[in-house]
Amino acid sequence: MLPFNRDHKERARELRKNTTDAERLLWSEVRRKQIFGAQFYRQKPIDQYVVDFYCPAAQLVVEVDGEQHREEDHEEGDRIRDRALRALGLTVLRFSNAGVLQRRDAVVTEIEDAVSRALSASNKRHLHQYSRPKRHRR
Repeated sequence: MLPFNRDHKERARELRKNTTDAERLLWSEVRRKQIFGAQFYRQKPIDQYVVDFYCPAAQLVVEVDGEQHREEDHEEGDRIRDRALRALGLTVLRFSNAGVLQRRDAVVTEIEDAVSRALSASNKRHLHQYSRPKRHRR
C-alpha cells in the first residue's frame, strides 16, 4: 500500500474543484475504466504529494503541467517529486497542458501503452507465481 498523508486530503478536494481545461479533457478520456478496464483517480494524495491522475492497477501517475513547470525552480521540484514517486515503484508520465489540449490522441495513446505494459508485466508475474511446479524426472 502506498503512503497516504491525511493532511493532503482537503488539498486534493480543492484541486478537484479547480481543474484546468487540460485536466478536464484528460479526465474525460481515462475515467470510468475506459483504458483496459483500469481505474484512474484524479488529484490523489500519495505520500507527501497530490498527483493529478493515478492508476493503481498499472502503478501509474500522470501529471499535467502548466507553464509554471517550465521555470527552473519548478523543474527541479518536479525532478525531486518524480524520483520520490519512482522510489515507491510508480511510473510517472508528464504532459504539458498545451500537449494535452493539442495532441489529446497522442497523449491518450501514450497512457494506454503505459497501462498495457504494466498490466502485461503484472499478469506475467501473476502467472509465474501460480504456475505449476516442474516435475522431477525419476
